[in-house]
Amino acid sequence: MSTLPACPVCSMENTYPDGENYVCADCGHEWPMVAAAAADDNDERIVKDALGNVLSDGDAVVLIKDLKVKGSSITLKMGSKVKSIRLVGGDHEVDCKMDAGSFMLKACYLKKA
Repeated sequence: MSTLPACPVCSMENTYPDGENYVCADCGHEWPMVAAAAADDNDERIVKDALGNVLSDGDAVVLIKDLKVKGSSITLKMGSKVKSIRLVGGDHEVDCKMDAGSFMLKACYLKKA
């Protein structure tokens, strides 16, 4: 009995590995061997603060530097505590609400409180 997976298109078990793909000899369909592993890696993104501590949703953090808000005269002061952060994808990993409003911040300017 073969340990190779059946073809996802035609369900035949006549498949073989070819480089980084599996190939179905019956219908000619090709699919990647590591597609499932790559999808799992994207779900668990690790976000670290300036000191290397892992951040998670709901954590409290402190700003380690004054941050000027683009398009505004507001400056977020060093030492300001932010409660209940939310992690999001993109360049600015942290979504939070402060007294001055809602902000998207980079984790490199934060430390876990």
